[in-house]
Amino acid sequence: MQQFDAIWINANIATMTDNGAPYGSIENGVLAIKDGIIVFVGSRADLPQFDALATPLYDVQGQWILPGLIDCHTHLIYAGNRANEFEMRLTGASYQQIAAAGGGIASTVMATRHASHQQLFELAKDRLNSLLAQGVTTVEIKSGYGLDLANEQKILEVAVELSQHHPINISKTFLGAHALPPEYSDNPDDYIDAVCQMLPTLQQLQLVDAVDVFCEGIGFSVEQCRKIFRCAKSLGLPVKAHAEQLSNLGGSALVAEFAGLSADHIEFLDEAGVKAMAQAGTVAVLLPGAYYFLRETQLPPIDLLRQHKVAMALATDLNPGTSPLCSLPLMLNLACTLFRLTPQEALMGVTRHGATALGLTDRGMLALGLRADFGCYQISQPAELCYQFGVNSLKQLIINGKQIRVP
Repeated sequence: MQQFDAIWINANIATMTDNGAPYGSIENGVLAIKDGIIVFVGSRADLPQFDALATPLYDVQGQWILPGLIDCHTHLIYAGNRANEFEMRLTGASYQQIAAAGGGIASTVMATRHASHQQLFELAKDRLNSLLAQGVTTVEIKSGYGLDLANEQKILEVAVELSQHHPINISKTFLGAHALPPEYSDNPDDYIDAVCQMLPTLQQLQLVDAVDVFCEGIGFSVEQCRKIFRCAKSLGLPVKAHAEQLSNLGGSALVAEFAGLSADHIEFLDEAGVKAMAQAGTVAVLLPGAYYFLRETQLPPIDLLRQHKVAMALATDLNPGTSPLCSLPLMLNLACTLFRLTPQEALMGVTRHGATALGLTDRGMLALGLRADFGCYQISQPAELCYQFGVNSLKQLIINGKQIRVP
């Protein structure tokens, strides 16, 4: 007789696996867990015998069970906000005028540098709570609003503390090459050297899971980013990049050159870059929140990504300047309406492909041996999660086999 910690019955299960059905669906299925791991998923008829008196049994009465949602690109730890810049833009102010008035990323860096560890923790915890209530179980958090060793370390230490005190699983990314800090305004190459010097210290403190760069005309050049990638590679750290958001510099191909995890934004990505990503297995992370908030017009090359079978992930890009949107369900809707993804592609982007974009192989699907991270939703079909925004249909959330009380 098999031992289970809990069993869910009478469920429609979107496994997001390649079982031949849309969404990898199993109708009227059963899911069982043991020690935080999925140990059975399939039909009731195939469920092994178990001790019915000793095993909690959840009859979900036709609800849909989906893998825990994954937000694979956020800048979630920061202080201050830039609502004033939002208002200025709407009244006609240019980017240059806003920057001259002390706005832009420099204002967030200043606010974040002045904030204490505890202040950043409290602000970030509230944002994580919002994501948790949506069914998000894994979140990537980037640094990049410190731009010096002490403050980059502070941000990453906050991420570690959050992972210790919050049910959401957190992946930590060092984004020292996010922007040029004011103290290096005339010496970008010197700042790249400083970033490369920060990295071993942060890695030795076990604060870094991956390394990101902003490869763009207003960010850093391909050669400057390559220098950081070489440093990351020497430390055994995977890489990713903000690339091809405003122009086609070849940042995505650079990520592929280093067998990187993902190239993110990619609105201006060309076919050569797509082919390079396909060959390297690099994920395309789509960020429709920034596209929407900035009122961009250049769409990512969705058809090329499909043609070359590049996995497409989807994330909030939560940040105070270009995507102050703490809602993964909204991203599902925007990805379908603005980028013309199918609901299945969008949901794959926040589950299976979101996990791949973080280099995680133990989640993102509902299959034997994977983490028991999943949500139960009162919906009639998975597409409903993309179709309707603003009504939370999440009824139960499980993270690592434990039922989580959502805010």
